[in-house]
Amino acid sequence: MNNKLEIFKKKLIYRAGYRGTKEMDILLSSFVNKYINDFEDSLLAELEKFLDFEDEIILNFYNFNIVEKKIDQNKVSKIFKKFRI
Repeated sequence: MNNKLEIFKKKLIYRAGYRGTKEMDILLSSFVNKYINDFEDSLLAELEKFLDFEDEIILNFYNFNIVEKKIDQNKVSKIFKKFRI
């Protein structure tokens, strides 16, 4: 693997693990750590966009299926919705 890809993956892992609330840190870091090595480049780009959503939007989508800011149009969000710790 090239160095740029590894650095990008580490950035995504860091962003998933330091969200602001412990619950989101655990949920997103578990998800990212499980799938990051399976995602191809296009899905890694989608993951980066997914992590740009605010915690409240991600949590409402995950727990209550409330769709805000077109989170449901992200490919990674569909995988995340099925994810269980």
